Amino acid sequence: MRFELNKEFVEELQLAIQERSDESIKSMVAELHPADVAEILGELEPDDAHYLFNLLPSELTADAIIELEEDDREELLEDLSGQEIAHAVIDHMDSDDAADIISELPEEKQDEVLSNISDIEQAGDIVDLLNYDPDTAGGLMATELISVNENMTVRNCVEEIRKQAPNVGEFFYVYVVDDQEVLKGVLPLKNLLLANDNQIVKSIVEDIISVKTDDDCEEVANIMRKYDMVSMPVVDSIGRLKGRITIDDVVDVIKDEADEDYQIMSGITGDVDSSDSVFKLTKARIPWLLIGMGGGILSSIVVKGFDSDIALHPVMAGFIPMIGAMGGNVAIQSSSIIVQGLANNSLGLDSAGKKILKEMLGAMLNGAIVATLAFIYNFFANDFALSITVSLSLVAVVLFAAIVGTALPLAFNRLKIDPAVATGPFITTINDIMGMVIYFLIGCFCYSIF
Repeated sequence: MRFELNKEFVEELQLAIQERSDESIKSMVAELHPADVAEILGELEPDDAHYLFNLLPSELTADAIIELEEDDREELLEDLSGQEIAHAVIDHMDSDDAADIISELPEEKQDEVLSNISDIEQAGDIVDLLNYDPDTAGGLMATELISVNENMTVRNCVEEIRKQAPNVGEFFYVYVVDDQEVLKGVLPLKNLLLANDNQIVKSIVEDIISVKTDDDCEEVANIMRKYDMVSMPVVDSIGRLKGRITIDDVVDVIKDEADEDYQIMSGITGDVDSSDSVFKLTKARIPWLLIGMGGGILSSIVVKGFDSDIALHPVMAGFIPMIGAMGGNVAIQSSSIIVQGLANNSLGLDSAGKKILKEMLGAMLNGAIVATLAFIYNFFANDFALSITVSLSLVAVVLFAAIVGTALPLAFNRLKIDPAVATGPFITTINDIMGMVIYFLIGCFCYSIF
């Protein structure tokens, strides 16, 4: 049953916590999904959240901690000792989730938690995972998986799967390795069920796509999306099986990348949300605001450089906002399409020149449409010179904006810079400045002729 958190539920739970009515509290959260419990913990005051945390069963606690926002999780774990974190949380987690949690802790507490983990083998796996870059397949993978040797019989293979299964959560594939632990393929359950008990596993194994421990997380997500995989094996540089990445981890990567790109395109640096402090929100926004302010100053300098022309033809000033807005909108449209294509590898094999040419043709068509409408309006409302000026400027500005909006993300991507940086305030500022220059130069030319 789907749970929806509301104010009445939170108030009722807070009252039960204040009255220390443990049985009522347990009954309210007993049947909830860990994600719902995490949402509740995020809404409670720190003291109330700690009280609820201590009442939850360890398995539910561990699953809910993973679902918490990072800031809420940090606040909740801050007052717990390393021993409490190890026994109440880490001991009940898969290695990848445990490594993520431990990596967020202060360094001295990390050592304390690791030294208190009950399962020494799990502690060793977590230490290995902590050595990988968190943005790589190695940092994303879990070491819990089911693997069998290629020389086993089907009967022995089934027995081995039964031995390993209790130590693994859900599993979707049985991986096949050789004597050196090199990945040889995957054993579909259908093949296993239909095979003869005495068949050798290598005779029914199938190929599977794998990634290396140092491959980028975003690349892993794209591969799993492209091939509709729910789990992906991870190997080292010589092909030995090291772990697996499951679809739930990839969904988190896709969400994080999308959130990051959206924030950058909106002029926000860093991972922030509405619940963060005013200082953190300001720090994330001020760099781009300063860039925008700098662009505004340069635009005002451009306008001031043509003040004599504006004095002669003051009606030109009325169309400055429209010219700037059109250029900015077109640039953001073009850059957003390119950034999205780069993010999901859907741009195809066309060269950068072909992509720019395609955007230019589209911009010319769009520019012609808006220029025609602007000309019709100005022809009846203003003089002929202004009509020509605005229409020609719209075509030129739209064309320039489309080229810049397409070329900049492609160039940034080639330079290994996040192409999302090229969108939003950065590209809008460039187009505001150049739009003014184009508009006034065309205006001077048209008024000198007409």
